Amino acid sequence: MGDEFPRFRAAAVQAAPVFLDREATLDKVAALVADAAAGGADLVVFGESFVPAFPVWNLVLAPIDQHRLFRALYENAVLVPGLQTERLADLARRHGVHLSIGVTERSPVSMGALYNTNLLFGPDGRLLNRHRKLVPTWAEKLTWANGDASQLRPAQTEIGRLGALICGENTNTLARYALLAQGEQVHLASYPPAWPFRRSAPSANYDLRRAIEIRSAAHAFEGKVWNVVASALLDERAIAIVADGDAGVAELLRSAPRPVSMILDPNGDVCGEPLAGEEGIVYAEIDIAASIEAKQAHDIVGSYQRFDLFSVGLDQRPQRPIELRGDGLEDGARGRAEEAEAWPREDGEAGGDGR
Repeated sequence: MGDEFPRFRAAAVQAAPVFLDREATLDKVAALVADAAAGGADLVVFGESFVPAFPVWNLVLAPIDQHRLFRALYENAVLVPGLQTERLADLARRHGVHLSIGVTERSPVSMGALYNTNLLFGPDGRLLNRHRKLVPTWAEKLTWANGDASQLRPAQTEIGRLGALICGENTNTLARYALLAQGEQVHLASYPPAWPFRRSAPSANYDLRRAIEIRSAAHAFEGKVWNVVASALLDERAIAIVADGDAGVAELLRSAPRPVSMILDPNGDVCGEPLAGEEGIVYAEIDIAASIEAKQAHDIVGSYQRFDLFSVGLDQRPQRPIELRGDGLEDGARGRAEEAEAWPREDGEAGGDGR
């Protein structure tokens, strides 16, 4: 008998957060993780910036009208590490699942900097990966700062090597290749609840569902990996808060095509029934070994590549606002400016109590 490879059950959660209410959203996350675990899930994946919400107002309001929402987002953002990450860690540990979730992360040193971040916790509650979106997409630049590649790598887990990209990053060929070239076996893709792009008729608007389907199948098929895709949803509470009585804005949000959540195999085929436009959980049985035969034909990080012709480099140094040098920095200054920005640390250890 030869080696055996992991098999497990994955769950992609499609739901709406309690818009701009961090603690209530975490309560909902707790209930959904419990449901997924009861359904036998070993891996539970949530959508983009699920805690406390995706800043959809960036797409439909003028910058001068966004101040109240930006401040609400900042006040409900997640500090990493912090009380909210401890709560998420406890959820993963209590249910014995790998938990992937999108958050808006607050900078530990700036009263204005926010990041679009994906967190991955292990079943022991340890934070395995914190990836900040490399480039906010289009109007998102009004909210989020650029991330770096310090955590752009798959996490080695008992169920395989898990890599994550956020929304438009799944269109970034080099970002996807970077994960594959580091051994990714299961891809985690998170998406927003809506993407209003034009004021014209809905038929001419950006088709978010179709865009997700194309990108998801492309990465699964090109990389010969599993792809777990989770999207958030936009509910009437969110629409009312963003529109603030403006019927035109409310209509823009209601008419925008909704996303989809699904799980794809290494051939790019969808497993089970995708979820579009409603809350629920998509499940699929993952067999890591399913990649083996598919890679005989196209292995773009192995036999189907010409490393003598093509070269890709990746700078994984954390990008910090300041580099501190000299003695007398052990009193906390270095910790605030450096360690918090690189948590979990490059040696694989988490900060604080191990979460």
